Amino acid sequence: MPIDRRELLKLGVLGVSGMASLSVGATAQASPATPPPAPASKPLDILILGGTGLTGPHQVRYALARGHRITIFNRGRKQPEWSSQVEQLLGDREKNDYASLAEAVAKGRRWDVCIDNPSSVPAWIRDAAQVLKGRVGRYMMISSLSAYADNATRGQDETAALATFAGDPLKETMTSLRADMNKYSGLKAATEAETRKHFGERSTILRPGLIVGPGDETDRFTYWPLRMRRGGEVLCPGDGRDPVRIIDARDLGEWMIRLAEQGTQGVFNAFGPDYDLDMAALLYGVRASTTQGATLTFVPADFLAAQNVTPWGDMPAWVPNAGDSAGFHTRSNRKAVAAGLTFRSIADTVAATLAWYDALPEERRKAGPRAGIKPEREAEVLAAWKAKARA
Repeated sequence: MPIDRRELLKLGVLGVSGMASLSVGATAQASPATPPPAPASKPLDILILGGTGLTGPHQVRYALARGHRITIFNRGRKQPEWSSQVEQLLGDREKNDYASLAEAVAKGRRWDVCIDNPSSVPAWIRDAAQVLKGRVGRYMMISSLSAYADNATRGQDETAALATFAGDPLKETMTSLRADMNKYSGLKAATEAETRKHFGERSTILRPGLIVGPGDETDRFTYWPLRMRRGGEVLCPGDGRDPVRIIDARDLGEWMIRLAEQGTQGVFNAFGPDYDLDMAALLYGVRASTTQGATLTFVPADFLAAQNVTPWGDMPAWVPNAGDSAGFHTRSNRKAVAAGLTFRSIADTVAATLAWYDALPEERRKAGPRAGIKPEREAEVLAAWKAKARA
């Protein structure tokens, strides 16, 4: 069941850590099993644009533990538990409101590195660069695997061609992007170009795929731990051999701080693991982290398509390894691994995700996961598959 680029974008923004409507507050905690990091050899002054979304809180916690001095610039709508430990400057990038940041710059402030988490439109990079020109040593931004032009070719690395954008990308806003998510790929590629235009060799660009773990309000991975914990027969996509790539938000955030410490430049595909992972291994790994004895039933992609069961939406994290999406989950991450990207175990990610989810307000939990097939529909599809098998 091939899935083309347009459908991928309809099913959800890939690598969407920067989308404000999908961010999470301060309840995303680091794993209690993770030992505290050693202090960095040289404390840095780090400016984080955003800082309270999915990846940002993990960056801040890790950076503080390493002894760095942190300034965050955002709208101030969330107050994480570490608020008293950082300097917070308020402003709204969608409104080109950089007054507090400009005031700090006017007083002589300078940062060793700026980490830009939420930029998905080039104008945000342009406007930030106008304020920060000459005031940051390096500029690091989160892009997306969706910035690539071709998802069909397997095994591509960071040198693969990027998507293009018809029209003037600098005229686009987050509002116009949300109104038409088909623009996402081209705008992410244009945002990278704007970064290189202003910061050149002093830029570092990360292209994650699906960011998962504690704090992911989209539930695009959380669905699976919740479903396995519920037990019973679980509808699973394909034959289990479709590749899958994910990155725990903690692994991404902490690696970005280490890259900042090392002064690393360049472009990196930021996802894991560092071995070939398929859907069967992922889902059995998730099941092994729960105790309800769920039974996994893999159903062929063509049957799911006939039942209108969608990849990525009804079956989160899954993209069929065929057609226009054959290469999406086969891109190389060798460059990132060589640059020090490390990965937690699936069991760690599952445990931390469930702990985060269980701490959410009751109303949010009662509504159920925001991604994944509904229980009644899952039962219908499983029944139809069994009827077909009997026939």
